[in-house]
Amino acid sequence: MSSLNRTVEGDVLVHHLPQAAGLIDRALVDQHGRSARTLVKEGLLRLTIIALSAGGDMPTHSTSGPVSVHMLQGDGVFSADGQDYPLGVGDVLVFAAGVAHAARSDQGCTFLLTVVHEPSPGTPPEVLREEGR
Repeated sequence: MSSLNRTVEGDVLVHHLPQAAGLIDRALVDQHGRSARTLVKEGLLRLTIIALSAGGDMPTHSTSGPVSVHMLQGDGVFSADGQDYPLGVGDVLVFAAGVAHAARSDQGCTFLLTVVHEPSPGTPPEVLREEGR
């Protein structure tokens, strides 16, 4: 299933996160230190399962909208503004829009990333409606 076609069909969508985590290609995690699988790509909303290998990381980056991280398996450390935020299973961390952050894991981890993208400046309201925004 293409990550470009993950819209919500109908009024309700249920993902069982333990099964969704199984969609991660472990060979890619082993080869590249991380891999991801988009679960929902609908309007402004993105939900993505991400796995980091033992010793894996995500370099510093930011998004135009707020971000939440929900640790599903293992543990990891997220960094922002010169501070480390260690997360274990069940922990949730939220970054405001535009906050540069990075992640790493000594033992390996899997987490749900939720991003709410901001519309591009000057996007007409009718375009936002068409895109589900």
